[in-house]
Amino acid sequence: MKKIVYVGMSADLIHPGHMNIIKEASNLGEVVIGLLTDKAIASYKRLPALNYEQRKAVVENIKGVSKVIPQEELDYTKNLRALKPDYVVHGDDWKEGVQKQTRERVIEVLKEWGGQLVEIPYTQGISSTQLNQSLKEIGTTPQIRMERLHRLIAAKPIVRVLEAHNGLTGLIIENTSVNENGIKKEFDAIWLSSLTDSTAKGKPDIEAVDLTSRLHVVNDILEVTTKPIIFDGDTGGIPEHFVFTVRSLERLGVSAVIIEDKVGLKKNSLFGTDVPQTQATIEDFCHKISLGKKAQVTKHFMIIARIESLILKKGVDDAIQRAQAYIDSGADGIMIHSKEKDGLEIFEFCKRYQKFSKRVPLVAVPSSYSHVYEKELATAGVNIVIYANHLLRAAYPAMVDVAKTILTHERALEVEPKCMAINEILNLIPGTK
Repeated sequence: MKKIVYVGMSADLIHPGHMNIIKEASNLGEVVIGLLTDKAIASYKRLPALNYEQRKAVVENIKGVSKVIPQEELDYTKNLRALKPDYVVHGDDWKEGVQKQTRERVIEVLKEWGGQLVEIPYTQGISSTQLNQSLKEIGTTPQIRMERLHRLIAAKPIVRVLEAHNGLTGLIIENTSVNENGIKKEFDAIWLSSLTDSTAKGKPDIEAVDLTSRLHVVNDILEVTTKPIIFDGDTGGIPEHFVFTVRSLERLGVSAVIIEDKVGLKKNSLFGTDVPQTQATIEDFCHKISLGKKAQVTKHFMIIARIESLILKKGVDDAIQRAQAYIDSGADGIMIHSKEKDGLEIFEFCKRYQKFSKRVPLVAVPSSYSHVYEKELATAGVNIVIYANHLLRAAYPAMVDVAKTILTHERALEVEPKCMAINEILNLIPGTK
């Protein structure tokens, strides 16, 4: 009887290193590939470029592969105990880093039935990370970018989004990451805020910047990034105009638009009831949502309904009623907003929302309740967290400080430690040299 050989892999970008491991594994017996799901891969690094089904179609057609099964966690234990393979084959590059504990666990589990770990020398000169970076430099297509938000929501416990208002801030979101205990953390998507867009132009946040002008910023960011974009659509305007907004954004490859259920002159929600703000009727806002859904061409574009009931002191009951109605009208997501610092009404809404028989992804924007951790929101049922204005808020005080310091000292020497070096600026943007 042929021996069973288990090989766990992501197989996002197949390269000679993968082929060598499969070849060596096939010399030992019948090769079963445990293909990591999108969720398993996203738990410790980026979402793969190809989805699970696409990767499966590639791997099952590689010579030497007998079977492909899903591996739903980074941990091999579940699949190993189900198959009880004679061998597990892996490259020898997992002795350090995020997979070190996974390796140790594999060795322990194999002992239960006398299985053996076989480690193949790492193929030098090949790196999935480097290949992925090369792909990012090439860019992406509108369809791939648009679809990616859906995949992120399905694969991650919470999708992390940060505000951008020009190409430079888009690059910051695209390239900034931290590594903690071998796990890479990064922002998953970009929020195109009407507040920061208008503020960067020196205009009030009252929908004074028209769609044409805002689409220039969208294009600036699209040109230098690959991550999904969520567009702040304010009120969406009158329903007949919202139809064209949807078509324009979808054509560009924007993943989602969020519109708020208010009418009249737009005022920033964080003013709450301190300024006159009027909420749309449920019927009128549902009509706008339904027209937008009819206008879109693809199934991947999302229209997310932003509920202002808590902002306007109408309570959780009203917010829940509206959420149900908006979902029934075709909304692809619900954003619940609050200006209360304790976040309690957000969690109350989440608790009641989880009882819905039909739910769509839930979005939170913790600008006021910034002490709340992402894991708390995820546990409550939030799928997307948006940090809505932080890059602009960080930049403005720094620029004012530099300007005042130059005025005070009548020269620039004192501000040099606060500024990037010129050569760093030149190296920041690809193609500058």
